[in-house]
Parts: sequence; C-alpha cells; structure tokens
Amino acid sequence: MPSILNADLHCHSVVSDGTLTPEALAARAKANGVELWALTDHDELGGQQRAALAAKNLGLQYLTGVEISVTFINQTVHIVGLGFDADNPALQRGLMQTRGGRGQRAMKMSEGLAKAGIQGSYEGALKFAGNHELISRTHFARFLVESGVCRDTYEVFRKYLTEGKPGFVEHRWASLKDAVTWIREAGGAAVIAHPARYKFSTNEEFALFSEFKNHGGQGVEVVTGSHTAAEYLTYADAAREFGLAASRGSDFHSPDESHTELGTLPGLPGNLTPVWELLAHRIQHTSTSGPGASASTGH
Repeated sequence: MPSILNADLHCHSVVSDGTLTPEALAARAKANGVELWALTDHDELGGQQRAALAAKNLGLQYLTGVEISVTFINQTVHIVGLGFDADNPALQRGLMQTRGGRGQRAMKMSEGLAKAGIQGSYEGALKFAGNHELISRTHFARFLVESGVCRDTYEVFRKYLTEGKPGFVEHRWASLKDAVTWIREAGGAAVIAHPARYKFSTNEEFALFSEFKNHGGQGVEVVTGSHTAAEYLTYADAAREFGLAASRGSDFHSPDESHTELGTLPGLPGNLTPVWELLAHRIQHTSTSGPGASASTGH
C-alpha cells in the first residue's frame, strides 16, 4: 500500500452513535475520495458485514474496525482496532461485556438530569439510539438539543455531560491490556484514538503509551478530526518515540455534528509508518482475487 493514501480509519454509524447507516457512510467516503475506509463503531461489530459489502460494491478498499472503551488512570480512553477477524469469539465476548454496563449507566444519567429539572431524558435518548445496547452520552445530547435545552451537542456536553455536571456518570470499561489483547489475538492492530483529547499529565500520557506498547499496541492516531495542526506534529513525534505506526481518521459521526468530513483530513506528517502498511494483508479489496479479500467480516 502506498504511504500517501486518503485513508479514513475512524467513523461511526447508527450501529453505535452515528446518524448514518454503514451503507451511507461508505457512499459518503467514496464520494469524498477516500481510498481505504474502516467503520469503527463503539464496542460493536454489528455493522461490519454491511460496511464491507457496501465498500466492495463501491470499489472502496476496506479494513474491519471497532473503537473499544477503556478505563485507564480513572479516565475513559478509546482504542481503535483495525484489520481483525470480526468472527473472533474472544473479541466478540469482550465487546459484549464492555457494552453490558451502558443501560444501567444511562438510567443513572437520566436520574441526574431529572434532578437538574430535565425530565424524560432516558426515553428521549433511546429514540436516537439505533442500538439500545449502545445508548451513550451522545444520544442524551441529541435529545437535549431536540428539546431546546441547548443549542448544540457541544453545549450539552459542556453543561451537563462531563465530569462534575448533572448528567455525568463514571463507568469502568475494559482494561487497556484486555482491549489490546482482544484486537491482537483476532489478527488486528490496536491504535490509540485521538490522544490529544485525554486530560492526562505528561507522566500519565507517557504511562499510557508505554503500557499500550508493552501490551502489543501498534499504532496511534496522529491526524484525526479533533487534533490541531500542532497536535499532528506532537503525536507524530510520539509515534516515532514509541515506535508506533501512524493512523488517520476523521471520527465522523454526523453531517450535522462533526467538525471534520470523511476523507478531508491532511496527510500524515513525514517519516512515519502508516498503520495500513502493517495491515496490507488484511485489507479487503474490491476483487475477490485480491489480497485480503478472504478476511472475515461477519458478526
């Protein structure tokens, strides 16, 4: 695979907290010039077969993907998995366990919002959750915007859904070791998602990267929708320091909410190993005779 490639390896569909179907995302990626695509729904593989088929029909190369929620130093960190076997039983079991606590957490979030004078938020959020197992803060945010409580989802998070606010409920997700192990044992590569978003000290971030690498993690998102141009360079340096491959992904959720459109990010900084070079044998091509075409995508 060429190192200069319009790859978008991070986005979300209605299967988790996006607003478009896997098929619509594939079409949008193709229309925007994406050459290699991955759907990375939160803790869920239910859209993989649809995404891979849609990509194949459009002549778009595809990698299986997922974004796993992890608790590290009492913060939520996201680990993207790419190029794995989506039929792997251990990965499927691990993701099922990770999803399991979302319903109870959502009820507690609703109780907190009710105390702040916002009624019916659980039922309202469910209307926006295509997969009720994956009800999340994003679905609550969309309900609060629809209800006129806030102008947009960014205002909702700022006022109601971050630590110390009425609708925030802490939750323990998978361990870093488990998430990386599930991805690796399923034949994929683990990638730290949007590292600039985490509120770690310098020492805590060093611990995250060190432990991730020691557990077998292979990549870090350098160019992503929530990073600034300066942060591209910061995490390019981190990739070199820790010997990690570099990934690129918009983290696209919705045409109405996302700052960054699919396929519109700048290229990776120089002197980095793109993660897709590690996964060339896992890429599903448009021809059934192409390398990687036999990689499993079922769930």
